[in-house]
Amino acid sequence: MAKLRVKRMEQDDEPFKIDIKKISFKEFFSCIKGYGVPTILAPLFIVAEVILEVFIPMIMASLIDKGIGNGIVEPNMNEVLKYGGIMLALAFGALVTGALSARFAAVASQGFAKNLRRKLFNAVQSFSFRNVDKFSHGSLITRLTTDVTFIQNTFMMLIRIAFRAPIMFTFSIAMAMSINLKLSLIFIAIAPLMIIAIIIVGIVVFPLFGKMFKKFDNMNSRLQENLRAIRVVKAFVREDHETENFRKTAADIQRAQVRAERVMVYSQPMVQLCMYTCMVCVIWFGGGLVLRGTGMTLGELNSFISYIGQILMSLLTVAMIFVNIFMTMQSAARTSEVLSEYPDINDDHADQSLEVADGSIAFENVNFGYTEGENKLVLKDVNLEIKSGEMVGIIGGTGSAKSTLVQLIPRLYDVSSGAVKVGGRDIRDYKIHTLRDSVAMVLQKNVLFSGTIKENLKWGNDSATDEEIIEAAKVAQAHDFVSSFPAGYETDLGQGGVNVSGGQKQRLCIARALIKKPKIMILDDSTSAVDTATDARIRRAFRQELKGTTVIIIAQRITSISDCDKIIVMDKGVITDVGTHRELYESSEIYREICISQQKGVE
Repeated sequence: MAKLRVKRMEQDDEPFKIDIKKISFKEFFSCIKGYGVPTILAPLFIVAEVILEVFIPMIMASLIDKGIGNGIVEPNMNEVLKYGGIMLALAFGALVTGALSARFAAVASQGFAKNLRRKLFNAVQSFSFRNVDKFSHGSLITRLTTDVTFIQNTFMMLIRIAFRAPIMFTFSIAMAMSINLKLSLIFIAIAPLMIIAIIIVGIVVFPLFGKMFKKFDNMNSRLQENLRAIRVVKAFVREDHETENFRKTAADIQRAQVRAERVMVYSQPMVQLCMYTCMVCVIWFGGGLVLRGTGMTLGELNSFISYIGQILMSLLTVAMIFVNIFMTMQSAARTSEVLSEYPDINDDHADQSLEVADGSIAFENVNFGYTEGENKLVLKDVNLEIKSGEMVGIIGGTGSAKSTLVQLIPRLYDVSSGAVKVGGRDIRDYKIHTLRDSVAMVLQKNVLFSGTIKENLKWGNDSATDEEIIEAAKVAQAHDFVSSFPAGYETDLGQGGVNVSGGQKQRLCIARALIKKPKIMILDDSTSAVDTATDARIRRAFRQELKGTTVIIIAQRITSISDCDKIIVMDKGVITDVGTHRELYESSEIYREICISQQKGVE
């Protein structure tokens, strides 16, 4: 365990490298769809706001020079009111256009984020199990939440502030140079220093934020794991242990954030130092010109100082934009990694009109491994034929690849070599939806969703009638306990079905699969939590109600499969024997040992 933790720490401290070329800008641009109008209006209104703001210092100069004068003569109130009124009108116009720009930017960015999250979620939904295995659940959650939020904020900044800063800079420097070209050279001399400071900060902070996001992934993974196993944590009184582990994980994020933010905070003081240095120089040299009465009036000096302030604030904003862009590039790369992950199981070569004829299944020289390489095969040279309508049992020791075998039938994974056929055709010839709609699978881990019992059962068939739901529940031996609840089928299950027992959850999952009315029904150790009498009633109901449907039962108990038409014995990824209960008891050493060991256990 200690070695594992050291290894993880070393991995976390590795330099975070990312290829910017792999960022899918096309995918991001497509997320603007439906929000193009506010995306265009936001920068247009910000341009109008900037133009109005830029004219205010110039009007202020006229007000001072023509209205107030030098303080020796009486102020010209007509000029003061005239230019003051113009300034108020410009300020009000800037306020209105700025507010409209902010509103349109908010609408555009929220819509952009909505589309991006939906695109990411749809991408994850299209993944095969092998694709999902490349990302941790915590990492996918971070990408769908934290990363998208960073991108959304940067998008809003780009369509609003990123337009404001360069336009403000351009107009302000033009106005400043029109007032006094020589005095403008002060700013031109200091500006390169500010730009260099911004670039240095961006280069340093970029990899630091990459490490920070990795820490976020680790925290989300740990939090998800803890919440999923909260009953185990409490049963073993490990709350303090888990709290301490989470504290360490949160502290890792804190250190990563502080390390990144520490560099970011240097940018503002450096820019402000340049800005105030420039201000002091302008006041010093410009004030001399005013006092000597050559080249500049008091109003022009005041206007020039305002323009210098606008110019330097624009550069400060640019610095902030660059830092945020550097930070968001990490998020953009991480989300692009999900968007560019092409499902290795797809319909590219499927016959769009092909339907599953029946429930017959054939494995022809099938080899399969979760990773590449002949030495890593989980299933080896599997040849098997199951007729439509047969009830087939599969048994074997832990790790014998029973679940892996049946997961190939609905094409949750693709074979490494060989072929799996359903209805006489290679499963790769069918559309994935067509194939999986003909196969109902109850997995080892029984999963129910938040909502009522009826809503969960209708996952199998959204258009199922109440009569069909009740019939499926009766076959799965779930109707009696569901009817015992005060609300019956409208009983709220809570998140994950927390208010039903393991056996009840299994029976509800079986009923949900039955509602599909599939051609192939697969039960992957799905009656392990029910008593033997209920198990027998479920199998008997299958015989009566599922005539013509191929039923495959993976079980650990011999009694769960002893009456099957055919029993498959597996050991270390190989089918060792196939036959009926009686035949296997006489001919299969592995099967006989399982039978004898279970009989001894009963005795």
